[in-house]
Amino acid sequence: MTIIDQTATDASTAPALPAYRLAGVTKTYTQKGRVVHALKGVDVEIGTGDFVTIQGPTGGGKSTLLQLLGALDVPTSGHVLIGETDLAAASPAQLASLRAREIGFVFQSFNLIPTLTAAENVAMGLEPLGLDRAERDARVADALARVGLSERGDHRPGELSGGQQQRVAIARAIAKRPRVLLADEPTGNLDEQMRDEILTALEHLNAEGLTLVVVTHDSAVATRARRRLRLDRGAIHDITR
Repeated sequence: MTIIDQTATDASTAPALPAYRLAGVTKTYTQKGRVVHALKGVDVEIGTGDFVTIQGPTGGGKSTLLQLLGALDVPTSGHVLIGETDLAAASPAQLASLRAREIGFVFQSFNLIPTLTAAENVAMGLEPLGLDRAERDARVADALARVGLSERGDHRPGELSGGQQQRVAIARAIAKRPRVLLADEPTGNLDEQMRDEILTALEHLNAEGLTLVVVTHDSAVATRARRRLRLDRGAIHDITR
């Protein structure tokens, strides 16, 4: 695994590393015999504790970029760094460990198991960590409290509203205490009221220091972020006002 050399400094005064640094990132793949250039020389830095949204047309590269940030894929060329770790040079085992411990995922679909309670669904996300029962239960309770669902831990998904189900999904993602939370259209299945409910929950987590990267088509979501990026035809632009 490649590590970027850092000038030796006192740990108490050293600035925090960015959550992500992307340099010269390209991603090319073949689809039905046609070469697709999904990302073209992307250079971008996402600060630790930042709240960033990514917008752009369908096919513009958003999903490809999110897969790279989530250590679900590696670039064709260039470097994707989370902290000091170069994901492009990491082994499959190292990538799996990063996904399990450093990166939380939230999707448009809640992906909850309907026969399990909210607490049990959150606990499922901790299975790869091999925690003892006391630590697991403490993390589940903490995660549900952070999204305002302490009183709903024994409810199954069918007994919860759409917004509450998405908050369970967020709790599952943050229970591992990740470095970053990646969200792909997290409000896409919700009405306006529930959308605002989820955005408020995400903003509270960001205020606690969690780095957020959200892919969205909804400008009402994007304008709540501290920073806005746009991906179009594989090229990235900062459109923050």
